Amino acid sequence: MLNIANRMNSVKTLIFSELNNYKKRKQQEGMEMIDLSIGSPDQPPPSFVIESLAADVKDPAQYGYTISGIDAFHHAVSSYYQERFNVKVDPHKEVIQLMGSQDGIVHLPLVFCNPGDIILVPDPGYTAYESGVHIAEAEGYPMPLLEENGFLPDLSKIPEDIAKKAKMMILNFPGNPIPALATKEFFTEVVAFAKKYNIIVAHDFAYSELIFDQKQPVSFLSIEGAKDVGVEFNSLSKSFNMAGTRIGFLCGNEEVIQLFQRLKSHVDYGIFEPIQRAAVKALTQGQNFLKQNAKLYERRRDFLINGLANIGWKIKPSEATMFIWAKIPAGKQSLSFTYELMDKAGVVVTPGIAFGEHGEGYVRIALVQDEKTLLKVIERIEKSGIIA
Repeated sequence: MLNIANRMNSVKTLIFSELNNYKKRKQQEGMEMIDLSIGSPDQPPPSFVIESLAADVKDPAQYGYTISGIDAFHHAVSSYYQERFNVKVDPHKEVIQLMGSQDGIVHLPLVFCNPGDIILVPDPGYTAYESGVHIAEAEGYPMPLLEENGFLPDLSKIPEDIAKKAKMMILNFPGNPIPALATKEFFTEVVAFAKKYNIIVAHDFAYSELIFDQKQPVSFLSIEGAKDVGVEFNSLSKSFNMAGTRIGFLCGNEEVIQLFQRLKSHVDYGIFEPIQRAAVKALTQGQNFLKQNAKLYERRRDFLINGLANIGWKIKPSEATMFIWAKIPAGKQSLSFTYELMDKAGVVVTPGIAFGEHGEGYVRIALVQDEKTLLKVIERIEKSGIIA
């Protein structure tokens, strides 16, 4: 019998694997399943990104270690942040390339947290936040995201002794699983809180380009003083449908970036150069694509929410991302409701409880199917009688 490290006792198999196994079992029984559980884009990247990759993989000179991000990538990130969010970041000192934002989210706590240190995390929150906490052997302190607060954490409810012990705070707006937007006023409050208690703020901005109803994204780094206390993750996975290429970045506070670079130098030898060059094309030439991509998800949101409303399941429209955060019928539990959907409708979603205690009473629905398939979802749920 193998003896595993103690830290692995808190790193559990995620609910996504359990749902996928159950889905496969239903498929083996002959049931057609429609999967709306995982936020994996169903559309391809821009054609010029694919063309860039196709051309560069034929270049024999691009198969060595890149060690870190190429200069062109760092400058592309700097230009993108200036143009999109009016934020200046030094391409040489305030940007580090990541193998997708999850790479940074999971590894960053290792740099700043000792075993037992406290990390403030959103609840419900993306599962990688909890993974990063556990791998660093830190302790997560939940910040409830409640509908009555606009799904923003109430910093005044964090006890003084917890705030004094906290090393990091993780935020995510627009968020996963809750597709809510933060305000400049809230971020200003976060900066003041972080300065008061000497906390590093890590803002996950992976859905910065999937925002609806002509609203504008707010970068945490656009707030005065934000770079004094924090950094911001971003990714090309959702914005440019490049999830499989695994490329993202972290930018902001120079000291945080340089210390994280030290850890990264021991973890990997950089991303395949053709992928980096394709990412440069996306960041510098992709503005029209970004608008079209956001519109696609907005149309899907409207189609599904209106269709479900017509059969009696009324859901608050999401403000952003590729997700809907749907309140389930009163008296039901999110996990049992999820299995009921699979059994009776052949539809796979993610139970809110998978994202934290305060996710109970909701399910997350990913808008990763076309409208024809979403119509099937509506019809199946209506026929199942689950929504009464």
